[in-house]
Formats: sequence, C-alpha cells, structure tokens
Amino acid sequence: MEAHETAPTFDLQAHSTYSDGALAPAEVVRRAAAAGVELLALTDHDTVDGVSEALQASAAVDVRLVPAAELSAVHGGHEDLHILGYAIDHTDPRLLERLQDYRGDRARRIHAMADRLRELGFALNEAPLRRETVGRPHLADALLSHPANAERLRAEGIEGKNDLFPRYLVPGAIAYVARSRPTVAEAIELIHAAGGVAVWAHPFWDLDDPDETLNSLREFVSCGLDGVEAFYPSHSAEQTRLLHGFASDHRLLATGSTDFHGPGHEPFDRFRGFSLHGLVPNLGPVADLPSG
Repeated sequence: MEAHETAPTFDLQAHSTYSDGALAPAEVVRRAAAAGVELLALTDHDTVDGVSEALQASAAVDVRLVPAAELSAVHGGHEDLHILGYAIDHTDPRLLERLQDYRGDRARRIHAMADRLRELGFALNEAPLRRETVGRPHLADALLSHPANAERLRAEGIEGKNDLFPRYLVPGAIAYVARSRPTVAEAIELIHAAGGVAVWAHPFWDLDDPDETLNSLREFVSCGLDGVEAFYPSHSAEQTRLLHGFASDHRLLATGSTDFHGPGHEPFDRFRGFSLHGLVPNLGPVADLPSG
C-alpha cells in the first residue's frame, strides 16, 4: 500500500461514552475539530453504536469521520490485544451480531471480576456497573468510589486506576477473568468481511520486547493484517521507527493516534499528542474516505 506524501491532520483513535470514553460521540468530534484534526476515527471498544452520531456531527465541522471500531482480541498468552477496524460498514448485520456477542462476553467477564473483588472483601458502587456497555475502567470506578474501601486502598498504596489495575485487573492478577474470543485472526476476518482494513493498535503499549512484537506482526500479516499503529504517545522514537520500517518493508499502513478518551484521562485527554519523528505516515484507503 503506497504512502501518501501529504496526509491530512489525523488522529485515528477516539472513544466515547459508548465504551470507555467520557464524552458523547458528537462532543468527541467537536473537540477534535477544535484541535485541528481533519481526519478522525471513532473507535469504541467492540461497538459501532456511536458512529452514526459522530458522522452526523462531522458534517457540521471540517472533519472527515472514519467509521471504525477497536476489537479486543486474544493471541497465545496475550488476552487483550487490540485490532482497529477502519472504513468498515457500520451497518453490516454480521458485524453487528458479532460485536454484540463480544460485548456480552465482556459484560460476563466484568461481572465475574466484580464477584471476585467482593470475595476479596471489597465493596463496590453498583452505579458504574449498570451501564449498557461496561468495561474494566467502570469496574475500577465502582471499587475506587466506594468509601468502605478507602482505608484498605491507603494501606495497599492504591491511589487510583494506575495502581489498582496491575494489582487486581490485568491478566495474571488475582481478580482478572480471561477473555475467550475473538482471536486476532477472527477479528481481522470480521473487519475484512465488513469492508474495512485491520490495523494493530499500539503494539508497544501491550508488548515490551521488540523481537516478540515483530514476530507477532509477521504472524498477524499472515492472517491478513493491513497495517500497524506506528505513531502513538507512549511509543519511543526507536519503537516508532521499528514499526514504521516493518510497515514500509511489508507494504502495510502506518497509522497513528492519541487514543482520546476525554478530559481527565491522562495521557489520553487530548488530540494530536503523538510524534511522527520525521517519518511519513501511510493511511492508504483510510485517507481517501469522502467527507460526511
């Protein structure tokens, strides 16, 4: 896939209240426009329910909105790799059916984790768990906001989600319940069936070892992966160049985002927060979508 020499000002991950974001889709679009973003993707986790609202809002501002979703997937010992589906048909019946199944599995896991936390002696505020779309950040809110946990949290040195997650809510932690589906290959196939392109999100957010990351990329390419998110706030210059070089060598897309989640979601509280490190992005067909 050929690189565009001049890409629009882009930010190709953003989340709304339809998953773990703080703002409604229309407000996400407005904030992106105010930040100078020209090409935006709304990538809520395992859902496209906010895409229509975002598309309508984009028509009122100078932003091209990419219909998209971020699919959580399993691969080997990794239970939470993310595959971005860009330029998908967000009305595709099979896509909607499978996403509903994935969200159902997510809800099952979250409530199983809630039960484990209760067994460990934590009290939970039920309000965050009553959302239609619930994830681990909402479970963390349920625990952190309950006053009965305050003394124990202080004793364990837990001041917020960054402390709570590694102790209780990540793979291998005491309260974590493993994901069962989809595999990375299944996520890629579903995205392609809905007319989209599949991009591995923030590889070095999920993996640390460069060799493991490149080996995983090779395996995902054999499954049909179309691109990699090379540009990301937490990626170092070295990591970015490694991913970009692999993408160039294998004719893959090289995309990027700041992974906007809304005010207070540091470091994901703004747009245009990643560096290109002097490299040329390759957005391929994502950059060619028409407005509106």
